Amino acid sequence: MTTMIRDDLELEIEALRKEKNAVILAHYYQHADIQDIADFVGDSLALSRKAAQCEQDVIVFCGVRFMAETAKILNPTRTVVLPDYAASCSLVDGCPPALFKAWREKHPDHVVVTYINSSLELKSMSDYCCTSSNAVQIIEAIPADKKIIFAPDKNLGAYLAKVTGREMLLWQGSCMVHEIFSEKHLIQLKEQHQDALVLAHPECEEVILAHADHIGSTAGILKFARESSATKFLIGTEARMIHAMEKEAPGKEFIPIPTSTGCACNECPHMMRNDMEKLRDCLRDLTPAIEIEESLRQRALLPIENMFKVCDGAVPK
Repeated sequence: MTTMIRDDLELEIEALRKEKNAVILAHYYQHADIQDIADFVGDSLALSRKAAQCEQDVIVFCGVRFMAETAKILNPTRTVVLPDYAASCSLVDGCPPALFKAWREKHPDHVVVTYINSSLELKSMSDYCCTSSNAVQIIEAIPADKKIIFAPDKNLGAYLAKVTGREMLLWQGSCMVHEIFSEKHLIQLKEQHQDALVLAHPECEEVILAHADHIGSTAGILKFARESSATKFLIGTEARMIHAMEKEAPGKEFIPIPTSTGCACNECPHMMRNDMEKLRDCLRDLTPAIEIEESLRQRALLPIENMFKVCDGAVPK
């Protein structure tokens, strides 16, 4: 995209944002130009909190569909739009609600903790939602005598089981971005950059996490890099996270861990569906809009409220 076209798009988006009384929320995995024009950039937990606190008439959610759905769950009377409605998630796609319902019914005595990276239907069958930022806190809040189902990410679930010492039944889903990092290439990078620290998201496989100096959510990784005295890091999460890291920790070097193909360009294809043109169009036309049947919204709201109550003491207002 040429500078002139980008500048024109930015001006259009700014005008439409004022005209529609809209707020633009963006995830760290969005294109850099979307991150730069957003009112707020964050990880799933921060975006959930921000969505609960929004006062504008329109929420434009630059992320994937489950994130926009969460915003609509929390803001039923506001218009919530997503630049590309086809922006799904491999964790959502890998946990069909009917199959999960049948599996859950085999374990009626279990508390169900669902990662926020999940469908509306999955949330509606859950007791708690969690994000990678607060998952340990949620698990530790559940009484020790309660059995736990964790879905849909098996890698995050395995990490939580290890950290908390709780036994959990895990749905066998995974994130297509975080499961393809290469241990072989990571070891090679560590040899080449012996002064670098390894920062990894808990959705990564155990063979990657075993090499990590810090394991955390996207916001946790960003905070660690910003505050660390180290100046070089090997990054085990979606590659566009590095844009935010370079902005918040200038002068430090961030090297993406390659995938099994050797490519150091691990980007989520669903996140990549959003772009500046689609952002402009969805603001202009207020479509595609997120619509949720009210009884489903109410059921999906309960585990999100339970999450906020554990982490914040109350649902954000």
